[in-house]
Order: sequence, then C-alpha cells, then structure tokens
Amino acid sequence: MDVRRAADRALEQARSALARDEPEKAADHLAGALAHAPALPEAHELLSRLAARPGGGLDLFQVGPHTSAGRLAARAHLLAAAGRPEDGLPLLTAASGHAPAADWAGVPWVAEPALGVRIEPGLLAQILMRLCTRVGEPAPPTLRPYLTVVRHAIAAHPEHAMLLGAGSALARRVGEHELAVDWAARGARVRPSKLGEIWLGYAYRSAGRLPEALAALRRAVAHDPDDLSVYADIAGTLADNGRLEDALSWVERALERDPDYDCAVHTAHRLRFRADGDLMHLVRLADYIRDHPDESHEHTDLADCCRDASWLGGAPAAAPLPRGHALSAGEPSAEATRRLRQVAALSWAHPPAAYDAAVPLIMLSPQELTALLAHPPADVAAAEIWACLGLLHHGAEEPWLDSARRRRLLALLDGGLDRVTEAALFAMIVAAWIDPSARDDVAAVVTARLTEVASRPAARSVAELALATPGLDRSTRQLAAAMTRVPVVPRPRGRNRLLLRWSFKQR
Repeated sequence: MDVRRAADRALEQARSALARDEPEKAADHLAGALAHAPALPEAHELLSRLAARPGGGLDLFQVGPHTSAGRLAARAHLLAAAGRPEDGLPLLTAASGHAPAADWAGVPWVAEPALGVRIEPGLLAQILMRLCTRVGEPAPPTLRPYLTVVRHAIAAHPEHAMLLGAGSALARRVGEHELAVDWAARGARVRPSKLGEIWLGYAYRSAGRLPEALAALRRAVAHDPDDLSVYADIAGTLADNGRLEDALSWVERALERDPDYDCAVHTAHRLRFRADGDLMHLVRLADYIRDHPDESHEHTDLADCCRDASWLGGAPAAAPLPRGHALSAGEPSAEATRRLRQVAALSWAHPPAAYDAAVPLIMLSPQELTALLAHPPADVAAAEIWACLGLLHHGAEEPWLDSARRRRLLALLDGGLDRVTEAALFAMIVAAWIDPSARDDVAAVVTARLTEVASRPAARSVAELALATPGLDRSTRQLAAAMTRVPVVPRPRGRNRLLLRWSFKQR
C-alpha cells in the first residue's frame, strides 16, 4: 500500500470514529494519516473539525517522551490554530527530526512573519540546534520553511548571536551557503565565542572557502584549547582538502592532551591502516572499542575501513565455492532454520559485528548448527558462514586453545576447499578478532591452510581470508596478496603522517 492510500485509509477510519462520537480513536487515526502524508489537505480539514471542540482539541493529542511524529504535528497545528504558533513550532520541528524527508512544515502558519517575531530568539536557536543535530548535512528541502521563520526572527532580532549561528547551521544544511556565511559572520562579530567561530568555520567550509574556514576554527581553539572536538573539526577539514600531513599534526596535538580521547584514537587507527595497509591497526581499533564501550558518541571508522573489503565487510562477491563436505547430521528443524534466517546476511559492518549478529544462534545446539551445515536452507544467505559463527558462541567462556569451539571448527577444516571449510576458517578468523589469546593459533592455522592450497585453482578464497586474519606474518601476507593480486604497501619508516578522516559530531 502506497503512502497516499495508507493516509486515505487512516482518514476514513478517523471519520468513522468521529461519526461514532469516539474522538480519541479519531485522533489516533488522524495522527496516522499525518504520518503518511503530513500536508494532505483532507487531513488538515479533519483536524480543523477537532480544533472546533472545547479546548481546541488539544486534549486529544497529548505528548510525551515517545510521541509519534504524526501526533506531534497534529498538536502543533492545533496550537497554531489556537493562536499559539510559537508553542507549536518546537513540536513541528521535533516531527521533522523524526522524519526529515516528510513535508511537515509545508503549512501556511509556519511562513507567517508573525511567528518569527513572536517566538523568543533564544528558544528558536535551541530549536534549530536540536533539529540540525537530527538531520545532518545536507538536509532535505522540506526543511526550507524553517529557514523562513529564521529570516523573520533575525529581522526582528538582528544582533542575537545564538540565533544567527544556529540559523547559519540550518542555512548551510539546505544549501544556502552564502547566507550561512553572512549569518555566522554577523553572530561571531556580535559575540565572539568558540561556538560562533565553529559555526563560521563550518559555513566557510560548506561554501568552499578553505582558508577562511581554517582561520575560524583556529580562533575557536584559541577560545577553548581543551575542547579536543575542535581539533577534530580542523583535522577533518584539512583531510577533506588533501592536507593530510597537517591534519595528522592536529590529531597528534589532541592525543598529546588526552591519549584516551576516543575520536583521536579511532582516527589514528583508521589513518594508519589507510597509510600502510596493516590490518593490525583495525584489529587494535576493534580491541579499543571492546574495552571502551562508553564512548562519547558513535563512531564508524572501523566499519568505514572494512566496507566493501572481502571478509572484513562481507562475503566475497565472487562465485561461492562448491559444497564438498559430507557431514553426518539429520535434517535441521524448522525452528533452527527460522533462527538462522533471522540473522543470516551477505554483509556485516566488520568481523566483531558479524560475531555479535550471530548471538541469537546460541539458542541452537552444536548438533542443530551442524545439521544446518549439512543441509543449508537454499533461501538463506551464506548459511554455512552463519552456522559456523553460531558454533563460535558455544563455550565462549573456555580458553581458546582447549575449547570445544576450536575443536569443532578445526574438524570442519578437514577435506578439500568448499563452502564449509571456508566458513569454518572465517569463524576462526573472527575468533582472532574478538579474542587476542586466539590470534597466534589462528594465524598459524591460516598460514598452514594457505600453504597447503597455494597451487589449487580455488586458493584465492583462502588468500582473501588470510588477508583478513590478525597477526599474520609479513611473508604469508605477501603470498596471500600475490594470490589475490592485491599489492602490499610497504610500511613507511618513522611516524605515519597521513590522515583520512576524523569521526566527529556535526554542529
């Protein structure tokens, strides 16, 4: 059912409920209709009927911490109809934050000049900042009506620094780069501050004016030398413009102030991997993530580096190996197949993420997982891989070298190259990613396997697995690279001076 049909269906239910004198149910259906089509005239017509009720219908659309976007918008429109648009705007922007691509603000009352005059400028600045953190950059054009509110508000309060800066953040997100520079520059002049300079730096950067952007961000550092996120902003700006050596110097300055600052640690590992191709940079980053679960915000460095790389971010795109194993096991149960189907996929963010995704398979016994290996469901993607990852979860508390999970996976490596041996080897490699004590052993197993199959036609699969293995010695990695025709970049002597990107919050 498309969105218009869904909206019409919800409206039909709302009208029926209203005809039965069930206004609460009508309100529920009307909120659903708005969620499907926020600017649908028929929905607003029905909303006006509810607005004619005592109290303006506001009692029908109470809001709380988990209120739906449709209900937020409905209450916003009712507040505007009651002559309180300044109270409705925060709710409407919250709806836009939930679903930015929907046309929540394409209504006449948002464009009225009176709204920008009536709303308190500090409150409007806070509303804009919350909205900008939700929508990112670039933002969809559906947010442009809010820019009209800002224009009217700035005309009424031309020297409100926070409003000018927050308005600049919105302007650059919707592509009004010169307007963003103008407003941010005015705000920084009115009240010089770290945040004002950051807004100005971002505006210059979006406008393609790199020297001015860097100058503004350096002024932000002067305002607060201990805010390492500004160092990140500078590093990211430099890296995006090809000045990688300068960018790294800012990373190093941040690490000197706080060696455990998570953004700096993530970026350092990412840049070193891109510089010399040493997989251990990513493995150490995975170790850091495991040991520091409470980070300042979400990072994507590890996933970004693993994306599109064979076995690091998913199963290879090449044709899969044939099945050659003859495992002795009964047919898998319907429940086992259902659980496998729930987790199986051809891609994952990185090897530890694949391990985490397989956690639900702990509910299946090793015997059931072996049955799935022996009789993989035809409609399940990479069934053998996920069955082996499931085996990795059994007895996870046992030390690796003496563990039952190691013995099971090693047993699956017997025989020729096929999808089962490939999956078992990958599961062992994942074990090395998540368990430092397994790395030497797994590297030895992979090395032996690669040497054994080096002359066989299907050896490329093992070579790709070897390139995803932590702790492999250099000669083995060179052999694997040669087999896959992937060049190994020599490590530079001395300190790495390349930066790729710093994960940082947008302001």
